[in-house]
Amino acid sequence: MHGTGRGTAAGVALALAALLGCAAQAAVTGDDGGTRYAGRAFASRSPVLARHGMAATSHPLASAVAIDVLKRGGSAVDAAIAANALLALVEPHACGIGGDLFAIVWDPQTARLHGYNGSGRSPRGLSSDALAQRLGGADRIPTFGPLAVSVPGAVDGWYALHERFGKLPMPELLAPAIRYAQEGIPVTEVDAASWKEGIDALREAGLPDAQLANLLRTFAVDGRTPKPGAIFRNEDLAASYASLAAGGREAFYRGALGRTLVAYLQRVGGFLDAEDLARHQGEWVDPVSVRYRGYDVFELPPNGQGIAVLQMLKLLEGYDLAGMGRASADFWHVMIETKKLAYEDRARFYADPAFSKAPLAWLLSNEYASSRRALLRPDRAAQSLPAGEPPSHGDTTYLATADERGMMVSMIQSTYYEFGSGLVPDGLGFTLQNRGNSFTLEPGHPNVYAPGKRPFHTIIPGFVMKDGAPALSFGVMGGSVQPQGQVQVLVNWIDFGMNVQEAGDAARFAHGGSSQPSGEVMRDGGIVELEAGVPAAVAEALRRRGHTVRHGEDAYVGGYQAIWRDPENGVYHGASEMRFDGSALGY
Repeated sequence: MHGTGRGTAAGVALALAALLGCAAQAAVTGDDGGTRYAGRAFASRSPVLARHGMAATSHPLASAVAIDVLKRGGSAVDAAIAANALLALVEPHACGIGGDLFAIVWDPQTARLHGYNGSGRSPRGLSSDALAQRLGGADRIPTFGPLAVSVPGAVDGWYALHERFGKLPMPELLAPAIRYAQEGIPVTEVDAASWKEGIDALREAGLPDAQLANLLRTFAVDGRTPKPGAIFRNEDLAASYASLAAGGREAFYRGALGRTLVAYLQRVGGFLDAEDLARHQGEWVDPVSVRYRGYDVFELPPNGQGIAVLQMLKLLEGYDLAGMGRASADFWHVMIETKKLAYEDRARFYADPAFSKAPLAWLLSNEYASSRRALLRPDRAAQSLPAGEPPSHGDTTYLATADERGMMVSMIQSTYYEFGSGLVPDGLGFTLQNRGNSFTLEPGHPNVYAPGKRPFHTIIPGFVMKDGAPALSFGVMGGSVQPQGQVQVLVNWIDFGMNVQEAGDAARFAHGGSSQPSGEVMRDGGIVELEAGVPAAVAEALRRRGHTVRHGEDAYVGGYQAIWRDPENGVYHGASEMRFDGSALGY
């Protein structure tokens, strides 16, 4: 730009005015926040754009490791495994090789979606009667401790995915996590808070000192959890990863790692044995889909809860959500009540299909959606709801990756509660999951405990296709928040035309208190948590309709990552949850 300094300043001012004119207009809030030049005012940033590869994870180092793998010629699956291994180090409260794994992979070579269920089973040597005797009359499996532990399926999932879609050797994929575990990583602000919250909960739960000892030795320093910016090392985890790099899958399920795991569990009162580990095998499954306003949304079938996403979408397609608008109480009421309806079926039907097959075709049919939609009162919140009657015949981490060949991965991995069961096998550097807590003890229920059975699972990867081509790899972390979070993101993206970053940044709700596959029944309508970005007038209108509402009180609405592939030019658009410390990176 030429001219005097005054003219230059005027030109800059005009340019900025033009940019701001394109941006969504924000009300004056006085909240000390800045104003975006483009896009919607509430958005935290623009999507990250790249042509060759993309990674969206809940930690910047994990995204960086994934991009390094892609640059070396690794596949999107390679990148996902390397990122997951690092996330288990930097977010040990959320994930790790003591937990399970689920994934959806778009393979451009076969031009199809592949689903993988990497969930583990309950001990085959613990009968229902023996469990009941051990519980001494309690009506639930304890949240923490040895009885909640099921076989960890994550390592098997890594190797199964790698065998089919990997390009780089597994030792190369594990090397970054090994190096970081030895050298140490700085703990981020959100992770430090979740870390402390998880350790405090386990202390307060009354876990015996002998069981807490390994947890504190591994994840606390002088009895305290790390503060933001503190350096955390986990040399035990580095050694476990080195064993996997040298011995592969067998090192975990038939080798030294497995023997240490079993010996520790049996010492503290658990029932998993060497045969349970040796017999474990994940399962390749076909993703299930429904069409929503021209998009095909895919989820994995039970024992996970992904079908709840599809059921909610079938109900919502009968409403003009865009016409209602996000500023209306009608919109939020319909979203919340739809969630309640779908979760009643989730509580009744979702379980290990090897023991009880859910009637998926019926649950996802137009006829059933119409019958359920009739139960939704536009003026009143439901306090209790029935599940459907079928015809008589019958903390978590999510990541998305994409490579230059067009492969896209949607992967989610978890130990369930923060730090899972609270149990850390001697010298291994990771916690064991507490998925067994998700079983019910109600006789005849599809999700009732049985030996060698997979419990109901909350972690769900999502995927969207458009006109036969891959469109969106996405997920929302957070236990029972996941289906309702996924649906809100999809509605923001499809109905309201938001970009992939805005779709996650927009204010969300989380409804709790629905009936559960573990036996709880909703009788009071539950509680709706609304983020502060939802207008106060909406919260008041929902209360008048009978909802119990908490507005702006640190609502937990899950964590989101996504990658969208532009069908016109193949450019990847990456998004990461603004509420957490993650990032999307591309090259």
